[in-house]
Amino acid sequence: MPILVLPSERYKVSFLDAVREAQAAGSGLGDTLSWDVAALEADFPAFLESLRRFEPGRELPPGYVHAEARWLVDGEEYLGRVSIRHTLNDRLRQFGGHIGYEVRPSARRRGYATLALRLALERARELGLSRVLLTCDVDNLGSRGVIEANGGELEGEFQLDFYEKPIRRYWVSLS
Repeated sequence: MPILVLPSERYKVSFLDAVREAQAAGSGLGDTLSWDVAALEADFPAFLESLRRFEPGRELPPGYVHAEARWLVDGEEYLGRVSIRHTLNDRLRQFGGHIGYEVRPSARRRGYATLALRLALERARELGLSRVLLTCDVDNLGSRGVIEANGGELEGEFQLDFYEKPIRRYWVSLS
């Protein structure tokens, strides 16, 4: 049964395979497509440490909020990742929200995104959040379905000055 775990050296091979998959498919969240796999492989501990840079207790760069990274794994296999932001700033209230998630291309359409979001919502509840914001592109039917399957209530559709596509904003009550 897949679970959320802290990013770890244990999943290095599978994680790097997933990054290569996403890059080959041209399908990943933001930074995945620009990561240098050879550099990640050469100093994976430094990469893991970079994933912890926004955790509570660490000094944040201006404009950032505390957040934590978790990986969805099944045994030794990396399936995807979530980012759970503990608070929102003005930009995240418009775009991004409390939780972002991604599933590696070979694991898509098998329910893993729905599971990853459900587990991330459980973690958000543990953190004391009573309500979380999620956003997705209007045309991302898969993500819309994942959010709605996890209780997302549509706030509306919005066109932002700094993003080319219209987005949908959803709220999930955790109380």
